[in-house]
Amino acid sequence: MTVRGDRPERRNPALQQTGMRLLDRYLPTYQFSETHACRVAAEPASILDSVVAYRPDSDRFFRFMIGLRELPMRLLHEPEATRAPFGFHEFTVLDRSETEIVYGLIGRFWRPDFGLEPINDGDAFLAFDAPHAAKLALAFTAQRDPDGRTRLITETRVSCASRAACLKFTPYWLLIRPVSGLVRRRSLASIKSASERTARSQT
Repeated sequence: MTVRGDRPERRNPALQQTGMRLLDRYLPTYQFSETHACRVAAEPASILDSVVAYRPDSDRFFRFMIGLRELPMRLLHEPEATRAPFGFHEFTVLDRSETEIVYGLIGRFWRPDFGLEPINDGDAFLAFDAPHAAKLALAFTAQRDPDGRTRLITETRVSCASRAACLKFTPYWLLIRPVSGLVRRRSLASIKSASERTARSQT
């Protein structure tokens, strides 16, 4: 991975094809990304329902790491220190189809308080244009495999609106990336377990 302030933007080749993914609509160009996947013995629609129902703060590891992440903010007694810990409730659902759901978040994530910007929906996410912030899109895609199982893929993309924002975000990304990857994999495992439990109860 190249580490520099003017990282080249990446564009997903799916934009050149028909049937464009929702994620490509909301964040087609980006400088940072991570992808994780697992196979689930359940229908795509049921899996996406489990995604919507999932709460990361039910994971003790997630709560511990968010506590560490927010410790500087709370020690500094910043105004945001009194709010509830960061969680999935901070994300906005941008769009959903039969096989994909996309969440969005905008902020200055490198700041102790995350520097979040409120957005109401997908249109607001697309319209937001400020050089100081970064946009994050988180997608879950459920793709049916020939063997009857479903491949659940989570992809996170981050696009920094300016070179200055990219320079600030890069060290933060390098610091959190290993933990973020572990959190994503634990999330997939929980969603897989819930989806397959529901599938068994319906047979």
